[in-house]
Amino acid sequence: MTSVHHVEPDFSTRLLESSEMLSYDPMTEIDWDAPLPANQYGLSPEWSTLYGTKLWDELTEQQRITLTRHEVCSIMSTGIWFEMILQQMILRDQYVKNPANSEFQFALTEIADECRHSIMFARACQKLEVPAYFPHKVVIELARVFKSVAGGEVAYAGTLVAEEVLDVMQRDFMRDDRVLDVVRTGSKIHVVEESRHMKFAREETKAHVQGIGTLQRQASALLISGVAYAIITSLVSPQVYKAVGIRPRDGVAAAAANEHRKSMLRNACAGLMDFLDEAGLLTPPAVAVYRQAHML
Repeated sequence: MTSVHHVEPDFSTRLLESSEMLSYDPMTEIDWDAPLPANQYGLSPEWSTLYGTKLWDELTEQQRITLTRHEVCSIMSTGIWFEMILQQMILRDQYVKNPANSEFQFALTEIADECRHSIMFARACQKLEVPAYFPHKVVIELARVFKSVAGGEVAYAGTLVAEEVLDVMQRDFMRDDRVLDVVRTGSKIHVVEESRHMKFAREETKAHVQGIGTLQRQASALLISGVAYAIITSLVSPQVYKAVGIRPRDGVAAAAANEHRKSMLRNACAGLMDFLDEAGLLTPPAVAVYRQAHML
């Protein structure tokens, strides 16, 4: 991730000032001791992978609530997994950089935010008494390599994918009074603080892309689309369906054929796709991968 290209100091300074003014402590903002109302969803039902399918219609209201609680915890577990990857990439990028630079200081501020978010997600899953869900073993092992070697525009645009899609989902969750308060408040905290991270990732991506040739840009575009595919397809584990007595393969098949789900994903990715296009990272091979993941 070493590059001579940097974001403007003024930009990083503004983000640092914003962090000082508007940051939350999830340990005190969220009422961790409040009982969980039995009639509240884990996420907006429209965001359930099965919403609008025959399987969804066959579930009782209580089963739908249970499913959405497992789905939101799977999304949060995937969020923790990716935030740990992100922290390692940022640390490598800032290794022996000038600590007096606002870019360096904001990068460390972002890592501190991500640590708090991961603990917040972990506490929420613990509160909901939902088991930890992880991506497929192959994805985990590929990510182990990715986090050790990815740099520049690939690292920052890769992180942007996870942040942008979660942002759109969580804006819906935080405004939805059908959703558990622990999820709504956690979503609000994440949305506010991640908006700075997304601005930083966009600026870093643009700065890194400016310094590369056509061949590297083409390769990076394809790699970013592969990372995006892995993240989006890992958000909801096939194992969540077991919680409501649906065989994982039946749940996966129904979700894969769910046109409502595909349309929600495409809408969630619209801003991200516009940005990647503007940055020259939406090449025809990358577009094919995004279409496979229903991001375009």
